[in-house]
Amino acid sequence: MEKELEKRIEELSARCERQSLVTATGFLTMAEQAEVSAWARRRPDVKLHLDGGGPVCERKCAFFLPFWLEEADFDAADHIHALQVTAYFGEPSHRDYMGAALGLGVRREWIGDFQVRGSTAYIFCLPTVERLLVDELKQVGRVSVKTVPLPLADVPAPERKVKKMTFTVKSLRLDAVAGGMFGISRTQAAELIRAGAVTLNYVQCMHVDAPIAEGDVISIRGRGKGAVAKLGGQSRKDRTFLETEVYL
Repeated sequence: MEKELEKRIEELSARCERQSLVTATGFLTMAEQAEVSAWARRRPDVKLHLDGGGPVCERKCAFFLPFWLEEADFDAADHIHALQVTAYFGEPSHRDYMGAALGLGVRREWIGDFQVRGSTAYIFCLPTVERLLVDELKQVGRVSVKTVPLPLADVPAPERKVKKMTFTVKSLRLDAVAGGMFGISRTQAAELIRAGAVTLNYVQCMHVDAPIAEGDVISIRGRGKGAVAKLGGQSRKDRTFLETEVYL
């Protein structure tokens, strides 16, 4: 973990405990989320909740919860806001929206996912930059847009398209599971892992025998990303059944 991030979460965790209130980072990358989660697992007294404002958001804030607040009672709408951006006579791309927002002086960690669907986009952001975006985000690329606040609960959930794969492995290790998930041999998967082309839970992993568990996310550069949806039973040949989902 980068020292700056580690120092930040140490401070937030301590302030949460000292003041008995919710503290939070800005929006983190998935690799940063994995690092923060690993840090929290080593501290059983810390209550960590990751939330990006929607069910499939990739960028999320790390929230530290005080003793009196259970994760089930946490309301993301108190800490994350959403915007609806409507484009007139055009369909700007994700890159266009990103460039327009950052061009207003907004830092990347202040805004989460941009979900673009045709001529409409939904932006998740910290409450502190909502007014700036509403007032100033009037053009994206060459297209005029209108930006309005939207209750977090009213953001339509995007449909994630996946290709489901079921196969067996002799051992729950990275090279075997990655090979089965992406339709390549275990040898090919091992070569890609050693070349640094594979991430496990958004962190580069160069260990072919890294253990794999249900819920793990595996990505191979140039081939895609997927998750281990379910671990099944054993076959007659003592191999483990897996159900995986490769994102399309």
